[in-house]
Amino acid sequence: MAELLTISLVFSTVRLSTPLILAALGGMFSERSGVINIALEGMMLVGAFTAAAMTYASGSPWIGLAAAIGAGVLVALIHAVACIRYKSDQVVVGTAINILMIGLPGFLSGAFFLSSGSTPQIPIGQLIPRAPIVMAFAFVPLAWYLLYRTPFGLRLRAVGENPEAADAAGVSVAAMQYSGVLLSGALAAIGGAYLSIGQSSLFTRNMTSGRGFIALAALIFGKWRPLQTLSACLFFGLTEAITIQMQGVVKLPSGEDIPVQFIQMVPYVLTIVVLAGFIGHSRPPRALGRAYEKER
Repeated sequence: MAELLTISLVFSTVRLSTPLILAALGGMFSERSGVINIALEGMMLVGAFTAAAMTYASGSPWIGLAAAIGAGVLVALIHAVACIRYKSDQVVVGTAINILMIGLPGFLSGAFFLSSGSTPQIPIGQLIPRAPIVMAFAFVPLAWYLLYRTPFGLRLRAVGENPEAADAAGVSVAAMQYSGVLLSGALAAIGGAYLSIGQSSLFTRNMTSGRGFIALAALIFGKWRPLQTLSACLFFGLTEAITIQMQGVVKLPSGEDIPVQFIQMVPYVLTIVVLAGFIGHSRPPRALGRAYEKER
């Protein structure tokens, strides 16, 4: 085990935690406003594809990142309109978006690049491996300040806890919920963009590999609070980093390597354990998942 505890493990943990932090913070804004957002996975996927495609087409990762944010906001707007304007079931809408975004990027990649499996390789000079990491860790204190030290944060939390009282106080419930969901789309898309133009140099089909759901688990584990959510994301990032370093190092008593598939299962099994063991100890916003009907 001493071989696993190296300085590279720390850097790997930070790198692997970055997309989780961005997606989880995005989910926090949405769910603090009372709108369940399990579409984080789909928003990350659309961000990853758009960033890779636009970076390859324009030669600039910043144009790719900006386009990814726009695409994430657009998908979030679809989620918001369906859930807020038309009062659709929030879990069903989020699931539909996730399913759509599993196939749509591959379809577009095949149409534009004649390959449905991946986008073309991006030159190393057009990648941004560090900027999203800085952004992710900078957004944590910024999110805390925004939630707990500004009128916007007070209104957002009020809408998520008691929309009737917030409405009676003159706060636009719909406007705050739209703001929270759109913020979630932007942040989740940055997390997805980091996967394709930061960690990697292209988009591959379903490259998020469930990170949106792990981010949602970290959000619940962190009790919908920025600092606790950061700690949960670092914890999940650490487990993923350890599983990577375990491959080919940890062996069975017989001396054979543990099958890599079992090692790769560890972060997902841990997510299930955390949700099963700790979800009862986390109190979500009181109005989470409840469509608000304004009294006439």
